[in-house]
Amino acid sequence: MASQMKIHLMLLVIAAAASVMKAQVSTLVTQQTLQQVAASLQLYLDPLPQMSTIKGFAMEKGNPVSVNLTIGMYQTTWKFHRDLPPTPIFAYGTSAEKATFPGPTIIARHDVPLYVKWENHLPDKHILPTDNTIPTAIPAKGGVPAVVHLHGGVHPPQSDGSAFAWFTRDYKEVGPKWTQTTYKYPNVQPPGNLWYHDHALGLTRANLLAGLLGAYIIEKPEIDNPMDLPCDNDDLHLIIADRSFNTDGTIYMNSTGNIPSVHPEWQPEYFGEAITVNGKAWPFLNVARRRYRFRILNSSNARYLNLSLSNGLPFYVIGSDSSYLAAPVTTPTIVLSPAEIADVVIDFSNSNTPCVELLNSAPYPYPTGTSTIGTLLGKVMIFHINGEKVSDNSTIPEKEVAYANVTMPEPTTKTRYIVLYEYTTPSGEPTHLYINGLRLEDPATETPKSGTTELWHVINLTPDNHPLHMHLGMMQAINITELAGYQQFFDCMTQLNDAVKCNVTDHAVGKTLPVPEYEKTWKNVVKIEPGYMTSIVVAFKLVDTNQTYPFDATADPGYVYHCHILDHEDNAMIRPLILQP
Repeated sequence: MASQMKIHLMLLVIAAAASVMKAQVSTLVTQQTLQQVAASLQLYLDPLPQMSTIKGFAMEKGNPVSVNLTIGMYQTTWKFHRDLPPTPIFAYGTSAEKATFPGPTIIARHDVPLYVKWENHLPDKHILPTDNTIPTAIPAKGGVPAVVHLHGGVHPPQSDGSAFAWFTRDYKEVGPKWTQTTYKYPNVQPPGNLWYHDHALGLTRANLLAGLLGAYIIEKPEIDNPMDLPCDNDDLHLIIADRSFNTDGTIYMNSTGNIPSVHPEWQPEYFGEAITVNGKAWPFLNVARRRYRFRILNSSNARYLNLSLSNGLPFYVIGSDSSYLAAPVTTPTIVLSPAEIADVVIDFSNSNTPCVELLNSAPYPYPTGTSTIGTLLGKVMIFHINGEKVSDNSTIPEKEVAYANVTMPEPTTKTRYIVLYEYTTPSGEPTHLYINGLRLEDPATETPKSGTTELWHVINLTPDNHPLHMHLGMMQAINITELAGYQQFFDCMTQLNDAVKCNVTDHAVGKTLPVPEYEKTWKNVVKIEPGYMTSIVVAFKLVDTNQTYPFDATADPGYVYHCHILDHEDNAMIRPLILQP
């Protein structure tokens, strides 16, 4: 493994040397300048927007039926704050005039297929720097490659948004796995919160930073309605994303890598100096003294969030990612990794203050980086609470769904060891990240049988917490165990890259961490603690009915699993996942 690493680094250096002089070079922007721009934005000045909604079904004779949608990707401008100039962005919309950041919220109905034609109307050149020394979609004829992934969706491989299924404007050029313009989303999974975003090879971090993301809901009235949760105007999205802005209002993204001789532009993580919610920097929301439902998505590239309310009001968590819990969990804080979703109720009738700030105390990088406490990055938005208590027919249900509970795996369950690596220079600067020491382009080693459940032991040999995202399959963490004798195990893995030969069972005997109660359901993102082995039950079937998928999940191009820190995913903590009959 060590010799392979040396060869890989040599190739990277050679490739970078040929392109470093051509790397995008802009006027040097200092961290101080970015912080000054963020600090110039008055907090809680702009009202919180809500994205437009698109129905992913129609009603005929009282029954929901399938529809066809066309949604495009456009370059447009967006006002992130009253005092910022309009910012050039990429955005989803049904037309250029209706494209927004975030994109429109799609509301689908359980078991009613939705057909979406995704169109690329993006310009010839990206608005942000890109780095071709990492595995990247590079069209020969120019243009910005893009492809859409429905995050958390259960759908055929051809509709998954493979990183190799990218396409440029008007489909002038397509990736090697592109097959169709219209995706089918069967919506056969349990009801819950999903989101859609770009997934083009090597461009995910830049395309999402530019604005290509939006929310997606699957409704199932027979499950949703009896809970009597807050609805209509009291059911809102909070899509949180950090961004840095140049003095002219454009989005800042580094154009110089942490090791320019290896990667001219790529850096290990992107952290913005401003916190935006639904496309506004530090907005406010007027609320009544009643219960509200908030579907909170962390759509940041790399930033974790540790959310709390300034006056001590609790969150009543009813769902995590795309699934309800077995019962609501009351908690004063919620930690969200990039791509995680928390579905919560907040009861403002119990507030003893007229205003409540939504705060963030997560360090960056997480979990041992720079503190956000007492800084602008420690603030997210504010709620202004109006008037006296009002009539409220909504409830916080005592119970939710039985299928949220995981069944412990049988002794005969297929077991896999998944190891996360970070590769560095002798001085300790990261160059790339792999899973099991392999690239995305290497043959699949994870080939589960469709309809089965597996036990994955995910071992984190890096200093970062990694949000592991699974396409198609749903996951639930059951155990988080510290690796004792870490350095000995690390040294062995560096040489052998084999957890069994390195006696992992002798090392995974340290202290255990509890799985947060508000994460005990079927998820599509699980946090992987550094220096620990996280054991995860992975279901490759419909978790609510215990049935197999009603489509061929074994077809080409298959699926993937990866870290959802986008800078890690792009370079290249991502592996193929090929299901077998």
